[in-house]
Amino acid sequence: MLVTVDLTSAVCEVISDLISQSLRFFKKMASKQFFTTARSLSTSATHSQMIKPPVQVFGMEGRYACALYSAGSKLKQLETIEKDLNSLQFKTNKKIEDFFLNPVLQRQAKAAAIQSICENSKFSSGTTNLLVALAENGRLKKLNSVINGFKTIMSAHRGDLPCEIVAAKPLDDQTIKALQGVLKSFAKKGENIILDVKVDPSIIGGLIVSIGDKYVDMSIASKVKKYTSLLQTAA
Repeated sequence: MLVTVDLTSAVCEVISDLISQSLRFFKKMASKQFFTTARSLSTSATHSQMIKPPVQVFGMEGRYACALYSAGSKLKQLETIEKDLNSLQFKTNKKIEDFFLNPVLQRQAKAAAIQSICENSKFSSGTTNLLVALAENGRLKKLNSVINGFKTIMSAHRGDLPCEIVAAKPLDDQTIKALQGVLKSFAKKGENIILDVKVDPSIIGGLIVSIGDKYVDMSIASKVKKYTSLLQTAA
């Protein structure tokens, strides 16, 4: 499901008009001159120019999230960008979803629509640049992942240390308290552990722990997989 903007009535009219009009209209809107200032957050700055985030986020979405953090820091828009992204929500409007995911429509056409939405929504330049860059690069499907990555970075920026524990069955309060005590040893001075406990029966037993940019798989499922692979290699 596509993540789209929580639109005002005025913006809804804009997107409805854009969707209903022909591809020819969008080609005109998406002329080369219109997009001479096209943005690409993931490649616009060299590593030496980038402001390093407090925690690393990996993958394609991580590159966008890290670049957004760097741009937001320079523009002094980090909190504003975070507020913009928090205002985004899942929409079930299939007409809008089909428009943005339609492979026939040119990327520039989608970027033109998003540019109009951002202007009407009074989004910050950092947020607008991100959304337009995703559209121009055909990465709109990654938007939700980019937002989650940026949230992880901002959490670390505030001194929060996100920690996720996956268990095969629900953990009792005593076990959770004991785990929190152990996890505190990973936190630096001033950091606050934000614990999220999830249940996934498929791991069979044990735990999977993610804290900051560290990941430890102590599940029985991973051990079974490892030993099965060793047996197959030895056979």
